[in-house]
Amino acid sequence: MLKITFLGAGSTIFAKNVLGDCLLTPSLQEAEIALYDIDPERLEDSFRMLQAINHTMNSDRARIAAYCGVEERFKALSGASFVVNAIQVGGYEPSTVIDFEVPKHYGIRQTIGDTLGIGGIFRGLRTIPVVLEIAREMEKVCPEAWFLNYVNPMAIVTGALLKGSSIKVVGLCHSVQVCAQTLLEEVKLKVNEDALNWKIAGINHMAWLLEITKHGKDLYPEIKLRAERILESQEQRDIKAGSRKADLGEKQKPYPPHPDTVRLLIMKHFGYYVTESSEHNAEYTPYWIKSHRPELIDRYGIPLDEYPRRCRKQIEDWKKQKEELTRNPELTHKKSQEYASYIMDSMVTGHPFRIHGNILNRGLITNLPADAIVEVPCLVDRNGVQGCYVGPLPPQCAALNLTNINVQQLTIEAALRRKRDLVYQAAFLDPRCASELTLDEIRSLCDDLFEAHGAYLKGYNASHR
Repeated sequence: MLKITFLGAGSTIFAKNVLGDCLLTPSLQEAEIALYDIDPERLEDSFRMLQAINHTMNSDRARIAAYCGVEERFKALSGASFVVNAIQVGGYEPSTVIDFEVPKHYGIRQTIGDTLGIGGIFRGLRTIPVVLEIAREMEKVCPEAWFLNYVNPMAIVTGALLKGSSIKVVGLCHSVQVCAQTLLEEVKLKVNEDALNWKIAGINHMAWLLEITKHGKDLYPEIKLRAERILESQEQRDIKAGSRKADLGEKQKPYPPHPDTVRLLIMKHFGYYVTESSEHNAEYTPYWIKSHRPELIDRYGIPLDEYPRRCRKQIEDWKKQKEELTRNPELTHKKSQEYASYIMDSMVTGHPFRIHGNILNRGLITNLPADAIVEVPCLVDRNGVQGCYVGPLPPQCAALNLTNINVQQLTIEAALRRKRDLVYQAAFLDPRCASELTLDEIRSLCDDLFEAHGAYLKGYNASHR
């Protein structure tokens, strides 16, 4: 029997999207579904939620079981065909709070902190040992299973699994599917999706919209013209507001900027739109957040501490959503844009489907390292996930990707070898840290984070200078 194991099933809303999609997919509707989490209360919530959808929309054809705690994980994985990974090691408290608060003492402010930067590095360091432990169990009880990784930092976690285990892995994100349409909406250019073609490749959260066409016509010239008008309009409003307030003796404060200012400016200066949001990309490059230039935060509309804010909101929202999602016997589901169910269906039926996945480069993007994790078009069928050849990225896009890949690869090596010196070096090369701190300050920040995270980061050998 086909078995789908979902790790981190306490993420009830995300589990609803992925597993609800599976229950609406004919080839997957009679699967055995194993829900796994270390939080028994959240696990029970997800179990009731999925049971309701299975009853309402799938005539109870799927078999659903819940497994709690590390000692139960082996059973949850046993015989799995697919393993969906949605765990968060350390959770919001204490780990995410530590990732944000400790760097503040050094003047390092973050927006999301889950992919790059000092927050992304340490999130990766505490996540990799856990996912490798899971991989070791999979090698024993489901060696042919596909591991669908949704956990950030995507490139770091996926790369560590591919380098440190023998399991089959693809990393999956949400940003590629909506990138082209988001850009069109932002510049108010209406294009029917049926007429739209686009090409995206790069790395996770910094993949590039290389082409966007309507019936073969390049839309980039019109997009860039409209984006330039948005940016010019913003600049003129700020100048006028500053003049008026200066006349009145008031402190200048700019108008609220366009919510995607950072991405529009990246497109203006580097030529291409990037897949992930402005709040993410503000911390992947050194241009936007500077402790000695606080006015840039208002100018570019950068939401500092955005991820902790979202976490707190999700916690509050869950109190309101819980009753509807876990106590409603008539609960329904509408298929989401997540790739997971489409991947499983293609591998089970052999019907080909195209995704954008995070996989080893191996020459797919010719001007990025062969052992980098890249986000590229992939064909999925019974043969698994097969990356499609892209060729070279525009050199400026590849150069920006490399600034992130350097940090990712050193973080992976640090986690696999448990070497603290490699952690320091990853942080030395991080664009944000390097733009704000000296080498000794970065080293001290890393030491403080090691101490604060405690048991989550055991076994890293001491540095010998």
